[in-house]
Amino acid sequence: MGKRPTVPQEGGALAMDGPADATTAPKPGSTGPKDVIWDITYACPLRCTHCYSESGRRPARQPEHQELLRIADAIIALRPGVVSLAGGEPLLVPGIAEIAARLTGAGIHVVLYTGGWRLTPGMLDDLADVCHRVVVSLDGATAEVHDRIRGRAGSFERALDALCLLDRTSRARRERGLPPVQFGVDCVVVRSNFDQLEEFCTRIAPRFPELRILSFGAVIPAGLASRAGFAEHELLSDAQMAQLSGGPLHQRLTALAPSSVLVLVTDNLHLQMHPDQTARALDFQAIQVEPDGAVRAMPIYEGTVGNLLDDPADLLWQRAVARWSDPFVVRTLTPVRTVRDWAEAARRIDYRFGSDADRARIDRRPVFTPPAPGNRGQ
Repeated sequence: MGKRPTVPQEGGALAMDGPADATTAPKPGSTGPKDVIWDITYACPLRCTHCYSESGRRPARQPEHQELLRIADAIIALRPGVVSLAGGEPLLVPGIAEIAARLTGAGIHVVLYTGGWRLTPGMLDDLADVCHRVVVSLDGATAEVHDRIRGRAGSFERALDALCLLDRTSRARRERGLPPVQFGVDCVVVRSNFDQLEEFCTRIAPRFPELRILSFGAVIPAGLASRAGFAEHELLSDAQMAQLSGGPLHQRLTALAPSSVLVLVTDNLHLQMHPDQTARALDFQAIQVEPDGAVRAMPIYEGTVGNLLDDPADLLWQRAVARWSDPFVVRTLTPVRTVRDWAEAARRIDYRFGSDADRARIDRRPVFTPPAPGNRGQ
């Protein structure tokens, strides 16, 4: 799946996801992150053009089940309010429901992000009571656009099938007096799907009466989306970013969507972690955990500060926060003013703090092939 640490959009969007939940820089008295994005596997059936984690193109790095439970316990020690299970495709992880139950049992809201390719009735039965929300990634209102962005024919229909299953299950649970399945749709907005946002509200959302959230988040220049070719052709223009950050577009989309659907729109600029933001302690209090428990210092950028299986969780949080004011980070992000500036800064940070394996993967990234003119957005 490889959404953003998309920070996932919870009640607003990290988004991860997604994707937005304001993920905020530490304020006085803060002791840890309130949001954790756990990319629980890098295995994925899709090959998304914007994948920040490059899932499906690198080793899955998925530990054995007991180690995953240990990582879950370490995350619990951080006392976050929300854990977003992303990837890769979380539904490829054996025992994913038990891991979610471990987190839920500790009073944490679990939001699971899926491309929908592998969701089955049996899986959903297991997940319904242990996930606060299930979010299906849909990056086009038509099969042509979605399948191109997601890199696999048939992925649009699979995603719609997953939404149909969620809709039916939610309705059936309500009729039996059980809590419905809370589910939503998350769209990563790129230049070539920007002109389809209204169709999500008028054609997609009405098909699923139980749908409760429709989230639109600007693509962030991380992973494959930081490539120079992608930045040139698919990152949003500054004018489009301004629309996602302003009220008129949000109001228009809200008016077009069913009244039962909460529409969320974000430019995701909080994920940039610009020094001006972190200095004022604005809207960021999240960490990203890699499949094997390694903790990134800054969610959308390469570079880890240790591993939850080896180091105390609170120490990793302190190391992460320290990275935000690292002189190289400050020098690199301070001059950023445009989306393309951000992409260039992301490439520099990734190369500076990534491991040798990360740098080798960056050097191997394929050249981006832009969509044909007839398939582009405005």
